[in-house]
Amino acid sequence: MKVSFFSTKSYDRDFFERFNTSHEIIFFDTHLSLESALLAKGSDAVCVFVNDQLTSEIIYKLHELGIKIIALRCAGFNNVVLDTAQKLGIAVVRVPAYSPQAVAEHAVALIMTLNRKTHKAYNRVREGNFSLERLTGFDIYGKTIGVIGTGKIGNAFARIMLGFGCKVLAHDLYPSADLEALGVSYVSQNELLSSCHIISLHCPLTPETQHLISTDTLRLMKHNAMLINTSRGGLVNTKAVINALKTGQLGYLGIDVYEQEADLFFKDLSEYVIQDDMLLRLMSFPNVLITAHQGFFTEEALSEIAKVTLQNLSDFESGNLNPATTLVGG
Repeated sequence: MKVSFFSTKSYDRDFFERFNTSHEIIFFDTHLSLESALLAKGSDAVCVFVNDQLTSEIIYKLHELGIKIIALRCAGFNNVVLDTAQKLGIAVVRVPAYSPQAVAEHAVALIMTLNRKTHKAYNRVREGNFSLERLTGFDIYGKTIGVIGTGKIGNAFARIMLGFGCKVLAHDLYPSADLEALGVSYVSQNELLSSCHIISLHCPLTPETQHLISTDTLRLMKHNAMLINTSRGGLVNTKAVINALKTGQLGYLGIDVYEQEADLFFKDLSEYVIQDDMLLRLMSFPNVLITAHQGFFTEEALSEIAKVTLQNLSDFESGNLNPATTLVGG
């Protein structure tokens, strides 16, 4: 099968070339757009990433070009108009669980860095400054941790925090009996927000979860609480979070995703003036830590993404799509 890959980086090429044995792959650096879709002419499939927006218009264009399957090399699918793909008979597949541990561990890394200020200590020591002033943290042991969304990533995160000796509260439409057996308590969202010292988001972006963190929900949170988001940027209303940081209602913010990340993340903009005023404002806070959607970025996760994506393409070719990875059957 001939496949056009969009939004590719050197690591995409490295891992897909390592595991590919049967497909003809063409790599493009550019995002998939109405204009760049023409690059897929002659291909049977396109492979896209989280910030490629597959609108109805773009999916119609892919259909005109003869594309039969859209392969997402990620878990989220809020960037694809699935109804249009279904209507046109284009299959859509994804990688639902490449490495839950990778993202869960990154969420913990954000917590530890924000708390113990290791990023600031590192820079100080490199400049010969060995002062401990303003580096005070707190014991995570014994704190109450909130987990919103206990799918595979949230489940892995909850288990790690139990290992820290924390009390873990969770909110999910489908509670995990395994987590409950380990001592995790499922509560309402409002009770979780008002009870926890640290809240970590691990739910998908849907119309129901859009701006789950808003002015109203931030008011429910403990004063000086920590908020972590490694899921999707749209879960958090950025303007509301900035206001909560300014007033001190929100004590710490760690994000690996951002509402408007599509034009920023995965690019080197170090020689350019960043035009996103809200991101620049977030970056100005000493109690905010931002990473550029690297939660998935481990050897194990990248290997699994490549292997599952290639298998999805092979399964489609053989007429035997895996229900666990298929969003639209084509």
